[in-house]
Amino acid sequence: MYNLVKKVLFKYDPEDVHYKVMNWLTTAYKSGLGRRFLESNYSYKHKSLEREVFGIKFKNPVGLAAGFDKDARFIDALSCLGFGFIEIGTVTPKPQDGNEKPRLFRLAGDAAIINRMGFNNLGVEAAAQQLKERKSDVIIGGNIGKNKVTPNDKALDDYAICFKTLYPLVDYFVVNVSSPNTPNLRELQEKEPLRNLLLHVQNLNLATPKPKPILLKIAPDLTFTQIDDVLDILQELDMAGIVATNTTIDRNVVDAEPEIIDEIGPGGLSGKPLREKSTEVIKYIAKKTNGKLPIIAVGGIFTGEDAKEKLDAGASLVQVYTGFIYEGPTIVKNICKTLAET
Repeated sequence: MYNLVKKVLFKYDPEDVHYKVMNWLTTAYKSGLGRRFLESNYSYKHKSLEREVFGIKFKNPVGLAAGFDKDARFIDALSCLGFGFIEIGTVTPKPQDGNEKPRLFRLAGDAAIINRMGFNNLGVEAAAQQLKERKSDVIIGGNIGKNKVTPNDKALDDYAICFKTLYPLVDYFVVNVSSPNTPNLRELQEKEPLRNLLLHVQNLNLATPKPKPILLKIAPDLTFTQIDDVLDILQELDMAGIVATNTTIDRNVVDAEPEIIDEIGPGGLSGKPLREKSTEVIKYIAKKTNGKLPIIAVGGIFTGEDAKEKLDAGASLVQVYTGFIYEGPTIVKNICKTLAET
């Protein structure tokens, strides 16, 4: 059924379709009958799926990656689709429009997406208000970033604002310095800027009554030497874990014609072409840390077998994004069934 629906949806602008579909889902959720239909058809529970990671108990290891529900507007509706956790954001202190449209593109032949959204969001206060009003008790991660106009030497202030605002409302945090769509943001992945940023956020965290797990999201385009630097910092500062990986700027992993890629232009690539690259990074991190650093795996997860590959590589949890778009609302149920049966 979804394959037929997808053929129609894919005829239209991806960003417009995203909000139309999410509004339809929200309408269904608000109906008692619709909510029961969603929960009974798209959720799967099994004792073997339960996980405890960085002190949080997850009903299953399959989450929704950041970027899908930036402003926490659709949490209640999405929770009916069986997700073990949902990561909102990336949020920034002030609202920002993001990059000029069009900025979201499908590569259907590669089962991939290229985006250059640019942290478009309504600001951290708007996200906080949505979180205060939510009815679902699904585990929430807060993915935080800086505004485009904020210079890197002032980035600490932006991350601090986001942390303080979301602290009472989320279960864990992810520091995002790896998006390719905000100018100069990835420079914060370099050793000294990264250490200063994470130290600042961790100090804020440790000063709270109950510190929250803080993770770092990294790019798949880092060298192993750069990853070593990142891991040294995470271990030194006793950070809770790592999210591997964000989108890639590498275009050598796709089969699409170069003319199509050139026409689309810059942006982060996600989907099936990222699967192997992401898994390689996860294996490296797990080996370097002797499996002691929790990893949330994201990148090219479409099926239960894809999720199992990531878990076998050393991940503790997985997230979907592009796979959700291509596979539809049954993706979490299908992944969970496969994991429970193997």
